Amino acid sequence: MKSISLDFENAFPQGTTVMGIDEAGRGPLAGPVFAAAVSAPLDAAAELLTGPWSAINDSKKLSEKKRDVLAEVIKATPSCVWAVASASALEIDQNNILRATHIAMRRAALALAESISGTNHEPRTTNHEPRTTSFAILVDGLAVPTLPFPSRNVVKGDAKSLFIAAASILAKTSRDAYCVEMEAKYPGYGFAVHKGYPTAAHMEALNRLGPCPEHRQSFGPVAEAAFFRPH
Repeated sequence: MKSISLDFENAFPQGTTVMGIDEAGRGPLAGPVFAAAVSAPLDAAAELLTGPWSAINDSKKLSEKKRDVLAEVIKATPSCVWAVASASALEIDQNNILRATHIAMRRAALALAESISGTNHEPRTTNHEPRTTSFAILVDGLAVPTLPFPSRNVVKGDAKSLFIAAASILAKTSRDAYCVEMEAKYPGYGFAVHKGYPTAAHMEALNRLGPCPEHRQSFGPVAEAAFFRPH
């Protein structure tokens, strides 16, 4: 049963610009991890929930075709502000996948805030203190300590919060589109089909062709394929 609502969005003080954030692509062996941030005025969001956005749900519960349609609906909604960001395979190798995911989330949050206020909110100090408290974040899953604004984590938030669910759709569709680009650039791996996940077809191609520049070299199967492939 669908349980998407605005209960979490409405929990912040009146006048706060609330954004939902979610990620896509932590598990694949190749490509960036993506994050998306979505916001809308809460009075407008209440109408969206029962209108144009009524079909929005956790992206994992939607078909690829439905996700693509809803992504375009979200992007075309006049009252909606959204941003998509990523952290590359190299950044994943340098930081580990969890930290890289947090980097992508932070970038998405800052990009959305800048698009609303026209101000770069990136702190100039190292303590991650935000310059403003007018923004607040709902983030799917566990708490993310490096987000630039006050935040609340919501476990399984992509099935509960309208903004997080919308963000999950944009993150997933953006990453899938990038995987199609990867397939064109590095043919033979099947990225357009398996999206970088460790399917049998992907593992066969990885062992046959060796890793490409988009593969996450710090991930065990990729490192193993690189080590055992004849030179």
